[in-house]
Amino acid sequence: MSETKTTWKPGKKDAIFFGVVLLVIILLVLGSSERTTKAVPNDTVHQQALNHQTCLQCHGESGVRPQPVGHSRSTQCFQCHTQPKDWQGGMQ
Repeated sequence: MSETKTTWKPGKKDAIFFGVVLLVIILLVLGSSERTTKAVPNDTVHQQALNHQTCLQCHGESGVRPQPVGHSRSTQCFQCHTQPKDWQGGMQ
């Protein structure tokens, strides 16, 4: 008896599958990049920022430096904004 070896030939479904896997990998790599938000300045004003209301005194709509249009309305500033090394301020 003669055995014939079959070779695998990728088809259209295989190409779609590999394309989806590649897309997922690219999205994971791009999504895991470093934060792009600004760090909290290491000065006496920001070292006293102990809660969200303190931040909004300057960064609220009528503050000296309001948040930009489209800024998240989160009440947890330090989920996005990093603190400088040895920074003493913080949310309680």
